[in-house]
Amino acid sequence: MSETETTAHGETPEGPPPPAGPTARADTLPIDKVTFGIAAAVILAVIAVGAVFPDRFETASTAALNWVIDHFGWLFIIAGNVFLILAVYIAVGRYGNIRLGNAEEEPEFGTLPWIAMMFAAGMGIGLMFFGVAEPLSHYFTVPPPLELEPDSAYFEEDRQRGALIYSYFHWVLHPWAIYAVAGLALAYSTFRKGRGNNLSEAFLPLTGGRRWGRSAGRAIDLMGIFATVFGTAASLGLGALQVAVGLDIVAGVPGSTRLELIVIGALTAAFVVSAFSGVHRGVKWLSTVNVLLAALIMAFVFVAGPTLFLLDAWPSSVGSYLSGLVRLSSVTGAFGGEDWMAAWTIFYWAWWLSWAPFVGTFIARISRGRSVRQFVAGVLLVPSTASTVWFTVMGGTAIWNQANTDADYSGAVARGEEFAMFALLESLPLYALISGMTMLLVANYFVTSADSASLVLGSLSSSGSLVPKKPLVVFWGMTIGGVAAVLLLSGGLEGLKNATIIVALPFMFVMLLLCVSLLKELNSDPAASPLRHQLRHKGFRDAIRKLVGDEVETRIADPNHPDKWTRGRMRFGTGSRRSGPEE
Repeated sequence: MSETETTAHGETPEGPPPPAGPTARADTLPIDKVTFGIAAAVILAVIAVGAVFPDRFETASTAALNWVIDHFGWLFIIAGNVFLILAVYIAVGRYGNIRLGNAEEEPEFGTLPWIAMMFAAGMGIGLMFFGVAEPLSHYFTVPPPLELEPDSAYFEEDRQRGALIYSYFHWVLHPWAIYAVAGLALAYSTFRKGRGNNLSEAFLPLTGGRRWGRSAGRAIDLMGIFATVFGTAASLGLGALQVAVGLDIVAGVPGSTRLELIVIGALTAAFVVSAFSGVHRGVKWLSTVNVLLAALIMAFVFVAGPTLFLLDAWPSSVGSYLSGLVRLSSVTGAFGGEDWMAAWTIFYWAWWLSWAPFVGTFIARISRGRSVRQFVAGVLLVPSTASTVWFTVMGGTAIWNQANTDADYSGAVARGEEFAMFALLESLPLYALISGMTMLLVANYFVTSADSASLVLGSLSSSGSLVPKKPLVVFWGMTIGGVAAVLLLSGGLEGLKNATIIVALPFMFVMLLLCVSLLKELNSDPAASPLRHQLRHKGFRDAIRKLVGDEVETRIADPNHPDKWTRGRMRFGTGSRRSGPEE
């Protein structure tokens, strides 16, 4: 866009871009050679070092992890709470009616596909991997922050409830608040302001017009790329572990590191096929299939498991989680349980932060036309509710079986989290069929996540292209597969976790600055002005329509209308707006 078309903040002089604004930018843009070259060189170097010196790579990553936990564990906890508070504040405040696009624009995707893609990108593999393993782990080893008394008459009930509560805490509101803030900033920048779909564009209120702005923008995009590659690779590594275990248990294929690498290679090849179909076909339909398969598996476990217990457990545990949210959110490990906090809560907060550029950019990409309130409520509440149901059914069934039947899952959990899901299914009817469906679902989630992440990486490395070039997308997908393979070789599950926390630290500071930039933009949006907010609640717009008809709205909305009235005349005493950049 030329300087005559936009201010330093990417706005037209009269407010949000006109209807033609967001579509004036080409969907496919050239590769940013500097950003792509630096990112590719660094990541390929990491792959090479990890493949040639896996033991040294593991030693170095473990030392770096310990330093991060010792010095910044507290900051991860505080940052997670900041994102949740900000998301709720934006949703319930005067910003809620701002539309992510033109004033009358309709959502690009229907509600079901939107939720399905959002859920598949944000949680898919993780829920399959930890849905049974985490509640059982908390049941066998009670989280220290719960402070339960073993001699209490209610100890058994409390530790069952506590196992579900901490699973909710790690997977429900906090992660989706992180995604909501990142996604909202990017969607607002892309569709409201007509900029590129990359992180640096969302920072224009802080970097625009400054000599160091372009360099800072590239640095932000680079950190987003590194976080996305390592965060996604960790998740895909988890998926490969679980598929390999399923093949061992169900099909009798001996488990080994070689098998895990073959699984990663096969699923990466499947992703390449999906990548060429784009977001409207491959990602959309695979995500819908994933949601349906997950719902089918969960419904089967609900019926085959302790149905009445699950119906009682869901409202009781969710209520306890919500009532204790403040206390849960403020535990840092300062007074005990530091190792447990590092292994669980801090790891999760770092994992969600490392996924924020990927999931945020992807959710932004599929949310055009939605209002800010609809966006935040949808991202924060719908997946959170579904996650509580998933953990109640899958984890609750495992806990009840462990406490009330002959089933014993302790051995499976001790072998590794990837064994827990199949141990539960083995104690239920139709084991072979449901286990096969589970492996298919994990594989589909792998392909969907790699597909979505590669689209985001292509966008970040090509100036925010909404439709990045296919070879670039394929390159990033294969790179993610390579990083996942190296992390598995150098440390297995622990190697995946270590890389996630380390790469999330610098990006946490980027996310906190993103909050500042987002609030600055929302405050300057005319649709969120206090006067307009008050008049809307008083029915002022409807009264004007009755007096002079819809022609007022038409002329205001259409900048090319020959008889367009200026916005200054419609402010009813507020005065005309300056045409220069906003302060």
